[in-house]
Amino acid sequence: MAQAPLLQLSDISLTFGGEPVFANLSLIVQPGDRVALVGRNGSGKSTLMKVMAGLVEPDTGARVVPAGTSVGYMEQEPDLTGFETLGEYAAQGLGPAEMYLVEAAGEGLGFDPDRPVATASGGERRRAALARLMAQDPDVMLLDEPTNHLDIAAIQWLEAELKRTRKAFVLISHDRRFLEELTRATLWIDRGAVRRQEQGFKAFEDWRDKIWAEEDEARHKLDRKIKAEAKWAVEGISARRTRNQGRVRALKALRQERSSMIRRQGTAAMELASAPVSGKKVIEAEGLTKTFGDKTIVKNFSLTVQRGDRVAFVGPNGTGKTTLIRMLTGEIEPDAGRVKLGTNLEIALFDQTRSQLDPEMSLWESLTGDKEMRVSGKADQVLVRGQPKHVVGYLKEFLFDERQARAKVGSLSGGEKARLLLAKLMARESNLLVMDEPTNDLDVETLDLLQDLLGEYDGTVLIVSHDRDFLDRIATTTVAMEGNGQAVVYAGGWSDYRAQRAETAGAAPAEKAAKPAKEAREAPKPKPQQAGLSFTEKHRLEELPGVIARLEAEIGKLEELLADPELFTREPVKFRKATEALTERQDKLSAAEEEWLELEEKAEAAG
Repeated sequence: MAQAPLLQLSDISLTFGGEPVFANLSLIVQPGDRVALVGRNGSGKSTLMKVMAGLVEPDTGARVVPAGTSVGYMEQEPDLTGFETLGEYAAQGLGPAEMYLVEAAGEGLGFDPDRPVATASGGERRRAALARLMAQDPDVMLLDEPTNHLDIAAIQWLEAELKRTRKAFVLISHDRRFLEELTRATLWIDRGAVRRQEQGFKAFEDWRDKIWAEEDEARHKLDRKIKAEAKWAVEGISARRTRNQGRVRALKALRQERSSMIRRQGTAAMELASAPVSGKKVIEAEGLTKTFGDKTIVKNFSLTVQRGDRVAFVGPNGTGKTTLIRMLTGEIEPDAGRVKLGTNLEIALFDQTRSQLDPEMSLWESLTGDKEMRVSGKADQVLVRGQPKHVVGYLKEFLFDERQARAKVGSLSGGEKARLLLAKLMARESNLLVMDEPTNDLDVETLDLLQDLLGEYDGTVLIVSHDRDFLDRIATTTVAMEGNGQAVVYAGGWSDYRAQRAETAGAAPAEKAAKPAKEAREAPKPKPQQAGLSFTEKHRLEELPGVIARLEAEIGKLEELLADPELFTREPVKFRKATEALTERQDKLSAAEEEWLELEEKAEAAG
């Protein structure tokens, strides 16, 4: 017997400012559901979630939650009014015996329950709201962008907790990997309608593209039919005194059907233009050390950035990623060490705090008031990569309509603010992009476009992000900030960094002994004493099993990567590098195995 839904919306209609957000919308959340709620920025995802939470009353329709069912909601901008500390807010509704739940969530998410609300940052407030929801453990969890302002360690903690829970949840997130790991169904908001597919986010894009292709085909057939009927109507005037009024009415109906079709919102017409080419060596940093009070940001850190590099900076919040980038670009001085910047640099900055946006300005003023975009004597034009453009026309390229041009920046959603900041950044030519958390709040389509643009960009990119999938697609080098001044440079993106870090840890004696057989063939154990071998040979014989195991693990990971049939088409450079690395490691493995056999035979012969 089927279980009753935990939450149901029936024939919901909602209008804001004269514009319909939803019409005749229905959906259900069932026990055990793990649902991705997706859609373009501005499509109404957060509004729909507030309707689901009972915080926004629809114009028509019904919201039904069975008696005894609890629904919890984590919003993007939580209201902490009336609470002294973050912990007090997070513990609301819990008994003394349940306080450990807040402490556990606080530890996993990295927030201080004793932090006064008055001094807490936006990110700390969001983590407190998330800890509150996790501690309450409702029957249905509604999470609106829970990964924003979380570092990767906290995201992975949350991911593990949601995997473990048996409660139903609905997620809005820009983090592709987070959605892929957690969801089993997808709700897609598109032009005021909601579709549901009983597959997780991994299948979303194929599903979306199939629906869009079917729409395009239907529209094309309707256009051809209208054209044929219109031709008949015109030519029939000369052939007949009286026309078939039924066909004329049918033509009118076809035209009404065509005009009622809601056009899909296109992708932003974003473009990056490179300034004149910079020098080959963009940044050379040697022996950097920086401390604030008793906190060490980096100690004796060195890095060389070449033209065309995409360098990612990862690590827990508060480890100093932004500070390190500011040192590397010459904005702040290190306590020790030196930074030498290359020649002919033109730097463009995407700031995660969005301090370049004044919430009291209109979008129009935000662009025309930018001294680097101002066109002398033209109040309605902006300079875009050296060419004047009408401000409204440029805003339309970033999916803003004419009515929004005079709206205040403060009224925009998070995704719209990110697009406006990208519009300001992409108006200028650059050859060094500094992007601090650019992926927050952007929808999947805009993220994909940004990824493509960064891939094609002729200049150099320094990027801070907690989006693992985005880093894997973009980064050629990863700087991991591991606390206590430790900043370590790894080749590749997030997954490459994790694999190399695991291999380094796996080379430690304690971990070598515990290595599972399935990850590496068990190498023969050397005898406790090997007579006849020199000291160096004895040491090498003891060392080789670990070397062999490490190479086998690397080969396994590379073979797994190259098993992706679309890798060559999608990322040809990564495919080439992985192929070369696989050949190199296979050669090293053969040489190591041969060396071990020779040394073992020599030891046995001497024994």
